Amino acid sequence: MKVKYSIVSLLAIWVSSCTTAVIEETNPEELPPITEVVRYNPEIQTIMFNYCTTCHSGPSANAGVELDTYQSVRFYTESSNLINRINNQVNPMPPSGLIPAVDRQRVAKWLEDGFPQN
Repeated sequence: MKVKYSIVSLLAIWVSSCTTAVIEETNPEELPPITEVVRYNPEIQTIMFNYCTTCHSGPSANAGVELDTYQSVRFYTESSNLINRINNQVNPMPPSGLIPAVDRQRVAKWLEDGFPQN
Protein backbone atom coordinates (compact mmCIF):
# COMPACT_ATOMS: atom_id res chain seq x y z
CA MET A 1 0.00 0.00 0.00
CA LYS A 2 2.84 2.40 0.87
CA VAL A 3 4.55 1.61 -2.42
CA LYS A 4 1.34 2.41 -4.33
CA TYR A 5 1.02 5.81 -2.61
CA SER A 6 4.69 6.51 -3.22
CA ILE A 7 4.35 5.75 -6.91
CA VAL A 8 1.22 7.90 -7.20
CA SER A 9 2.93 10.75 -5.34
CA LEU A 10 6.02 10.55 -7.55
CA LEU A 11 3.85 10.45 -10.67
CA ALA A 12 1.92 13.53 -9.48
CA ILE A 13 5.16 15.42 -8.83
CA TRP A 14 6.56 14.40 -12.21
CA VAL A 15 3.42 15.48 -14.10
CA SER A 16 3.24 18.82 -12.31
CA SER A 17 6.90 19.53 -13.08
CA CYS A 18 6.38 19.09 -16.81
CA THR A 19 4.88 22.50 -17.40
CA THR A 20 6.56 25.02 -19.60
CA ALA A 21 6.74 28.73 -19.05
CA VAL A 22 5.08 30.95 -21.59
CA ILE A 23 7.10 34.09 -22.08
CA GLU A 24 5.21 36.83 -23.84
CA GLU A 25 7.64 38.99 -25.76
CA THR A 26 6.67 42.61 -25.49
CA ASN A 27 7.83 45.26 -27.87
CA PRO A 28 9.38 48.15 -25.90
CA GLU A 29 7.33 50.57 -28.01
CA GLU A 30 4.13 49.00 -26.65
CA LEU A 31 5.03 49.87 -23.05
CA PRO A 32 3.95 53.10 -21.37
CA PRO A 33 6.60 55.75 -22.06
CA ILE A 34 9.31 56.37 -19.51
CA THR A 35 8.91 59.95 -18.32
CA GLU A 36 11.91 60.28 -16.01
CA VAL A 37 15.48 60.74 -17.19
CA VAL A 38 17.34 57.43 -17.49
CA ARG A 39 20.92 57.55 -16.22
CA TYR A 40 23.85 55.23 -16.68
CA ASN A 41 24.36 54.92 -12.95
CA PRO A 42 22.45 53.03 -11.67
CA GLU A 43 19.92 51.99 -14.38
CA ILE A 44 21.98 51.22 -17.49
CA GLN A 45 24.97 49.99 -15.49
CA THR A 46 22.69 47.51 -13.71
CA ILE A 47 21.21 46.27 -17.00
CA MET A 48 24.70 45.75 -18.44
CA PHE A 49 25.82 43.96 -15.28
CA ASN A 50 22.76 41.69 -15.25
CA TYR A 51 22.79 40.70 -18.93
CA CYS A 52 26.05 41.64 -20.66
CA THR A 53 29.23 41.82 -18.60
CA THR A 54 29.49 38.10 -18.00
CA CYS A 55 30.71 37.83 -21.60
CA HIS A 56 31.53 41.44 -22.45
CA SER A 57 34.07 42.65 -19.91
CA GLY A 58 37.77 42.58 -19.30
CA PRO A 59 40.62 41.79 -21.66
CA SER A 60 38.96 38.66 -23.06
CA ALA A 61 35.57 40.23 -23.81
CA ASN A 62 33.60 38.40 -26.52
CA ALA A 63 34.08 39.96 -29.96
CA GLY A 64 36.27 42.59 -28.30
CA VAL A 65 33.12 44.35 -27.08
CA GLU A 66 33.50 45.56 -23.51
CA LEU A 67 30.32 46.75 -21.83
CA ASP A 68 31.61 47.37 -18.34
CA THR A 69 32.28 51.12 -18.45
CA TYR A 70 30.18 54.18 -19.16
CA GLN A 71 32.36 55.12 -22.15
CA SER A 72 32.16 51.73 -23.83
CA VAL A 73 28.41 51.32 -23.32
CA ARG A 74 27.84 54.83 -24.65
CA PHE A 75 30.03 54.13 -27.70
CA TYR A 76 28.13 50.96 -28.64
CA THR A 77 24.77 52.61 -27.95
CA GLU A 78 25.62 55.71 -30.03
CA SER A 79 26.68 53.54 -32.95
CA SER A 80 23.31 51.71 -32.71
CA ASN A 81 25.05 48.35 -32.45
CA LEU A 82 23.88 47.76 -28.89
CA ILE A 83 20.30 48.86 -29.57
CA ASN A 84 20.11 46.66 -32.67
CA ARG A 85 21.49 43.58 -30.93
CA ILE A 86 19.36 43.77 -27.79
CA ASN A 87 16.24 44.11 -30.00
CA ASN A 88 17.19 41.46 -32.59
CA GLN A 89 14.77 38.56 -32.25
CA VAL A 90 16.66 36.38 -34.76
CA ASN A 91 20.14 36.87 -33.31
CA PRO A 92 19.51 38.29 -29.82
CA MET A 93 22.03 39.52 -27.37
CA PRO A 94 22.40 37.91 -24.97
CA PRO A 95 22.20 34.68 -26.98
CA SER A 96 19.84 33.14 -24.40
CA GLY A 97 17.08 35.51 -25.53
CA LEU A 98 15.93 39.08 -25.45
CA ILE A 99 16.27 40.96 -22.22
CA PRO A 100 13.00 42.27 -20.75
CA ALA A 101 11.28 44.89 -22.89
CA VAL A 102 11.35 47.44 -20.09
CA ASP A 103 15.15 47.19 -19.91
CA ARG A 104 15.46 47.57 -23.68
CA GLN A 105 13.16 50.58 -23.42
CA ARG A 106 15.43 52.07 -20.74
CA VAL A 107 18.49 51.76 -22.98
CA ALA A 108 16.66 53.50 -25.83
CA LYS A 109 15.47 56.25 -23.46
CA TRP A 110 19.03 56.69 -22.17
CA LEU A 111 20.13 57.34 -25.76
CA GLU A 112 17.22 59.75 -26.24
CA ASP A 113 18.12 61.56 -23.01
CA GLY A 114 21.68 62.17 -24.24
CA PHE A 115 23.54 59.55 -22.17
CA PRO A 116 23.43 61.11 -18.67
CA GLN A 117 25.96 59.43 -16.43
CA ASN A 118 24.79 60.09 -12.86
